[in-house]
Amino acid sequence: MPVLTRGDGPLWTSRDPREARNRFLKWLFGLVVFFIAFRFIAQETMWEFVADAPFQAADFISRMFPPDFGYTARVLPSLLDTMNLAIFGTFVAVVISVPLAILAAKNTSPHQLVRLVALAIIVTTRSVTSLIWALLLVQIVGPGLFAGMLAIAVRGIGMISKLFYEAIEEIDQEPIEAIKSTGASTAQVFLYGYVPQLMPTFVGVTVMRWEINIRESTIIGIVGGGGIGFLLNSAINRLRWDQVIVILFTILVTVFVAEWISAKAREAVL
Repeated sequence: MPVLTRGDGPLWTSRDPREARNRFLKWLFGLVVFFIAFRFIAQETMWEFVADAPFQAADFISRMFPPDFGYTARVLPSLLDTMNLAIFGTFVAVVISVPLAILAAKNTSPHQLVRLVALAIIVTTRSVTSLIWALLLVQIVGPGLFAGMLAIAVRGIGMISKLFYEAIEEIDQEPIEAIKSTGASTAQVFLYGYVPQLMPTFVGVTVMRWEINIRESTIIGIVGGGGIGFLLNSAINRLRWDQVIVILFTILVTVFVAEWISAKAREAVL
């Protein structure tokens, strides 16, 4: 492929006809898919409502002011429930994810069949969002904080296990072999060879998942999982927008503080 240059960079590059044709066909295919998808979306869209959206948004926001700050007394207990959802959901996810990741990693799994089963569990828990898990679990165990905690935990298992078993597979084997050469038992090899290398990843992933669970816990209550989301759903159904703005502001502050704590914790470990 000839390249004409001027000064310190290329000025013009010629492409052979086949490469140019393939590039054109890729762009054409992408545009066709885009316009077909847009056509289907446009058919299902009520454009009269879209045109009226700015006026509705202005009216919606005006109803939020002045905020009902007296409602804070109801919001704070629900916020505590939400924090408990995130903390205990993360704890349960970690307890299950550690052995699951060990079984899923190539270099620690006892058998290929066991590894496939572990990977299937990880993929399954990651494939469904916390909100869907909450919908299913509310039907099984009933509405409330327990269903919300289980939904947070099940969703967290997929992420924590995946990142942790990938870290196990990428571990430096030289310290492991050195410890094995001393005649150490399997438990000693894992304790002194694997744990020191995995601890930064383990702590970082756990804290990051806790931060994500804080955000997800705020919406779990909308489908019956308890916490501040339940209060938000109740306020919306009662059209109490002055209470909704108080709840939204509380969620915003909580998520901001959680992200700050998560960042500081990862900096301290990593």
